[in-house]
Amino acid sequence: MTQPLVIAVVGSGYVGLVSAACFAEIGHRVICVDNDEEKVRLLNDGGIPIHEEYLPEMLGRHRVGNIEFTTDLHGAIKQAQAVFIAVGTPQSDAGDADLSYVDAVATAIARSIDGYKVIVEKSTVPVYTNEWIRRILERNGASKEAFDVVSNPEFLREGTGVTDFLHPNRIVIGVESERAAKVMRQIYEPLTSGAYYDLPHAVPGSRSAASPPPLMKMSTKAAEMTKHATNAFLAMKISFINAVANLCDAAGVNVEEVAAGVGMDERIGPKFLRAGIGYGGSCFPKDVAAFRWVAEQLGHQFDLLAEVEKINCEQKKLFFRKIRSALWTLRGKRLAVFGLAFKGGTDDIRESPAIEIVQMLLKEGCCVNLFDPAAMERAKAILEPGSQVAYVSDIYEAAKGAHAALFLSDWQEFASVDLDRLRQELRHPIVIDGRNLFDPELMSGKGFTYVSVGRPSLAAGVKAPH
Repeated sequence: MTQPLVIAVVGSGYVGLVSAACFAEIGHRVICVDNDEEKVRLLNDGGIPIHEEYLPEMLGRHRVGNIEFTTDLHGAIKQAQAVFIAVGTPQSDAGDADLSYVDAVATAIARSIDGYKVIVEKSTVPVYTNEWIRRILERNGASKEAFDVVSNPEFLREGTGVTDFLHPNRIVIGVESERAAKVMRQIYEPLTSGAYYDLPHAVPGSRSAASPPPLMKMSTKAAEMTKHATNAFLAMKISFINAVANLCDAAGVNVEEVAAGVGMDERIGPKFLRAGIGYGGSCFPKDVAAFRWVAEQLGHQFDLLAEVEKINCEQKKLFFRKIRSALWTLRGKRLAVFGLAFKGGTDDIRESPAIEIVQMLLKEGCCVNLFDPAAMERAKAILEPGSQVAYVSDIYEAAKGAHAALFLSDWQEFASVDLDRLRQELRHPIVIDGRNLFDPELMSGKGFTYVSVGRPSLAAGVKAPH
């Protein structure tokens, strides 16, 4: 494999930590910087602040030798040949991305540069951010010859971020100089050459030595636009199939049959055509809003994205109405709620539809038994334990004595629940499924009244219409 580089990753959040671990995994020496002393201490002590498959094993393998965690940004920049900015870009009140953290890091980098550095945008940022980073660096004393600014957007899905990084369908680099492009090729060469996939400890996935990922070189603006356009398009697919699901509800049609028929079209594809309670997380809501803001700044009204946001917001309200319809009255009812993260496989509750739906239930006077395999500790900061809110240790404890069970995140272990035991634990055999985890006829045959999204609701013992 290629000669290893020293890489500084600024920010140890989801993107930063996964990227740092994966850069170490493919052979580079990585310095991960964060100004949160407690988090740095946790990482140095062997702790993991996020739930992500393969991450604990990788950090354990590389914590001594290939990766270190520090609060010393100045020292990290001095040592590094490439500096990846992976700090947060939260949504501002105006709807655009708050770039204050990026600004602060760029200012600090400028004051620490002592030789040529490649500064890489890894955070999700709007088009033209590359130019602003360049201006900040120059305004704070860095010479034009001392750096290049590169855009290298991430396309990581929470829960499968490590696999997505190491087995990408493409690697996008936005560069304006061949010097910077050479460094970026060197960084990703273990993947693009296929060499990584022959290693005995390689994380399994879709790529192999015979089928390595392509590296796509484009302008920095095009790379920035690619990231926002990708997330906006995927969010649009989710909102589209949810809008179709609502029509299916009205027409008595099974949305999964429709989605399968649509997804078989190779121009469309089946991914992100799962009806449910809407998208959430740290990316889609923020990136759709930011992309729409960018369009407005460029003099265009991106009304399609406004409708994507509207459908997503309305989807949670429509599902809440399903709950009310299934139970008639909500005050005083105790409900078993399975799933608090915005999706299965992660502990991220940011913009989680599940959290919003639970908050609606609490306002109606419901009591809830909450269970999530990973997200309960984070959820306690928003849904405080008390007379209405109980956190429990497993699915069956949550179901015990509940008037109904609600499935709000698509954890695989939920789909494999013992349905006979679940029915026995529930006070009433009612399942309201926001993720379409189960077959309606199976649920009806097991004695449940079953309500899902975009599919006919079935009472116990009733077959679905065909």
